[in-house]
Amino acid sequence: MNAVLLDTGAIVAALDRSEHYHHICSETLAGINAPLVTCEPVIAEACYLLRTMKGAADAVLANVAAGLFRLPFSLSESAEPVRALLRKYQDSHIDLADACLIHLASELRTPEILTLDRDFAHYRWGKNNLFRMLIPLVK
Repeated sequence: MNAVLLDTGAIVAALDRSEHYHHICSETLAGINAPLVTCEPVIAEACYLLRTMKGAADAVLANVAAGLFRLPFSLSESAEPVRALLRKYQDSHIDLADACLIHLASELRTPEILTLDRDFAHYRWGKNNLFRMLIPLVK
């Protein structure tokens, strides 16, 4: 298995026991043997969403510091392709974190993503590749 992309919702759900997808996110994360890669916008979103949960933001950053969440992305080096993705998906109300993850998928050539965001069923990486969402979402 290639690297697995990690999105905000999965991080939040894994740390917040009150989240609907807590159990499956925790189990899925525990079962992944590939590197977990993400970007600073995802880390920022997760820390913001978890700000009221004592110790949660610290846990997110501890995972970064320990190398469990890898950040092989530099916005300053990837601004133009990310801007192109923001324009391409502007009707879908894409955010910066999603655009960065799509770009990372292309750079790393990996379809696997741990996300709770249904938009990744619509997004494409590379020329026209589908994402493989590791958590099946119930409608």
